Amino acid sequence: MAVYLDVIWLLNVCFDYMILALTGLLLKRHVKKRRLAAGALIASFYVLFLFIPGMAFMANPFIKLIYSFVIVSVTFGFTRFRSFIQSWLLFYFVTFMIGGGMMGAHYFMQQEVTIYNGAVATKGAGFGDPISWIFILIGFPTIWLFSKRRVEMLETTRIHYDQLADIVIHIDEISISASALIDSGNQLQDPLSGSPVMILDMTIHASHFSTAFLEKARNITEFQSEGEGDRWEHRLRIVPYRAVGQDNQFLCAVKPDEVIITMKDHAITVKKVLVGLSFQSISGEKEYSCILHPKMLTGHKASAS
Repeated sequence: MAVYLDVIWLLNVCFDYMILALTGLLLKRHVKKRRLAAGALIASFYVLFLFIPGMAFMANPFIKLIYSFVIVSVTFGFTRFRSFIQSWLLFYFVTFMIGGGMMGAHYFMQQEVTIYNGAVATKGAGFGDPISWIFILIGFPTIWLFSKRRVEMLETTRIHYDQLADIVIHIDEISISASALIDSGNQLQDPLSGSPVMILDMTIHASHFSTAFLEKARNITEFQSEGEGDRWEHRLRIVPYRAVGQDNQFLCAVKPDEVIITMKDHAITVKKVLVGLSFQSISGEKEYSCILHPKMLTGHKASAS
């Protein structure tokens, strides 16, 4: 069997570069390309050592550990011990994640499987198998992109859930509990009182309101019409707003006694606020049923407890 050492080394340079680059992205650090190239070059030399007589000691786990320290220090530098260990651990995490993905994809697509004495056996042709090389050339970048996007999605989800808060809306003796999204883009305010307007999903919380109240809230054009009264009718407000691609619109809102926002280790009580009533779902996956105005968290036009 012929082993093309130059091809193996070149592939390792490219793959090591991609692994170090992904590690840098996850660390949120701007790493210069020449440092990435230097780290990848040093990492790729390890493959050459395995083919050099008398270098068998490089396979020792302790030597591998020291060698990885060198790779990480050359690529990301050594400023603080804690940051260095963080970089080193994440380097191993990325390596195992991509390597595990490659192995999983390989055995998922493996067709040369036989049953021998009740055991599953697979066949492989080693370094010289052209199909294996094609799989590596296509599979490694694919797994790399897949891993990068999955990690970015997880981070986006984490940031998203960091923007969620638990709220309780008090109206007379009624308490409405909900999970709320803190939307920095929500700048809706009542033009008369200047109170911030939060949005409540009525497809979820309509049961807390009477039928007469809901009819009043739905039919803004009949807001002043006579009909069956409701004890909360005096709390109703009409708030004008403008949406992209739409003319001036009107939102029906209710004036609560207070809204208590709970975030991690503290709570905020907001009394000067309006609760806009949305009769359309505001979250497709029902992750939250309320949208908060950012001013409700800053203390502006609100009282904090």
